[in-house]
Amino acid sequence: MRTIDTELPVAATAREPSPPAPWYRRPALVPWAWAAALCVLYATVAVRRHQLLRTTGYDLGIFEQAVRAYAGLRAPVVPLRGEGFNLLGDHFHPLLAALAPFYRLWPSPLCLLLAQSALLALAVVPLARRAGRVLGPAAAHTVAAGYGLSWGIASAAAFDFHEVALAVPLLSFCLEALARRRWRQAVAWAAPLLLVKEDLGFTLAAVGAYIALKGPRKLGLATAAAGVLGSLLEIKVLLPAVNPGGGYAHGGNLEDIHGSLLATLAHAPLDVLRPEAKAVTLILVFAPSALLALRSPLALLAVPTLGWRLLSENGFHWGTSFHYSAILMPVVFAGLVDVLGRRAPDRRELRGVLASVLAVTVVLIPSFPLAQVVQRATWRTTPHVEAARVLLARIPDGATVAASNRLAPQLTARCAVVLFPTFPVGGDLYGYSPARIPAPKAEWIVHDARAPEAWPYPSGHWPYPLARQEAELAEAERTYSYEVVARRDGITLLRRTPRS
Repeated sequence: MRTIDTELPVAATAREPSPPAPWYRRPALVPWAWAAALCVLYATVAVRRHQLLRTTGYDLGIFEQAVRAYAGLRAPVVPLRGEGFNLLGDHFHPLLAALAPFYRLWPSPLCLLLAQSALLALAVVPLARRAGRVLGPAAAHTVAAGYGLSWGIASAAAFDFHEVALAVPLLSFCLEALARRRWRQAVAWAAPLLLVKEDLGFTLAAVGAYIALKGPRKLGLATAAAGVLGSLLEIKVLLPAVNPGGGYAHGGNLEDIHGSLLATLAHAPLDVLRPEAKAVTLILVFAPSALLALRSPLALLAVPTLGWRLLSENGFHWGTSFHYSAILMPVVFAGLVDVLGRRAPDRRELRGVLASVLAVTVVLIPSFPLAQVVQRATWRTTPHVEAARVLLARIPDGATVAASNRLAPQLTARCAVVLFPTFPVGGDLYGYSPARIPAPKAEWIVHDARAPEAWPYPSGHWPYPLARQEAELAEAERTYSYEVVARRDGITLLRRTPRS
């Protein structure tokens, strides 16, 4: 009996599955891979800065004291900001309480720094995802690199912790929803901005204005009204109700310096461009997009933040340091994708634009903090840092401590910390008088006479000149019953003793 060969010809067999494409060619993985890499980068810089005493009581220590209070189910009373000062009277950011469960599991300033790194990195996901869908994989990688290495994000990632980190991914996902014309979803992403900071209600209003222009008018107008009314309620009612002074703590930054509302409005076009630092910042905000984002109506969402910053009387608001530009970077790159998507450029033109974006990114990196990751000083622990660690270890958990600004966040997880010398006085950040400075009350004083690393503050000692700080240190020893426990490499540790 003849057997039948059941083996099929080679040509008829099922094809073997092809190997999976590398991650950089898989659209669903590209945004998340970038988010993971950026998170590691930001965390590396932030954590190393903290280990080298480059973080500050103003602001990392302040936010840690607030989150620590939330984790203990208490009101966010922050000794660094003033005796009995509820931080909700400074800025309106109740969404900070969302970090309390994580801090309860890991009570450390590093918890906040890593949370901020993750939040800033998460914002790349909708930006890169939208760029990939509209313009292809090369654009997805370019937008991810441009946003992730942009100076606005770098300045925020490397300077302590700030509540605006919560707003960056919210706005980024909102921008993706706006681009996809998912209007209600965009409002849902943007609405929590009201709980991040009092000025972000105006950004919510800008989202509403965009929706009114491009989508359902009623929804847009309602969103705009909610944003404006929400910010006004927070600034005029909620913040003054909690602030010890009964007013808005930062209202002085926007004082009427021209004598009348009419004069202020008349001078506004010039005030937003002078001094020249304002104009430089305005250009640099949109430079990462090769200025193309200015052609997108999404640029409207940057107007509220740029408006209050450029009209502020506080010079820190005008420049490129600190965290103030982080909220603008998603707007810039969403605007870039919007412009290119509407123009449908040919492949050669698209490559030229993407090359320009990468070139601007690369040129700006050395001038901003992410460059610290390749600097030798970042990976060297100096004798001064080692001396600080030894002396701080002598302070027991639960003690009350008056510490220099750079030493304060090294202690806030385990001690009740105020700033040395006493600051602010009466909760007033801008109008304190040396004659009003009270006597020190803390059990311990730890003072660092070494000039700290300048960035992002101007070079020198803060909040008082070194001579003034040393005079108060000597007065504490001479008059207020403090005795020197140890001195090492410019750091002095004192402990209060009972009067004989």
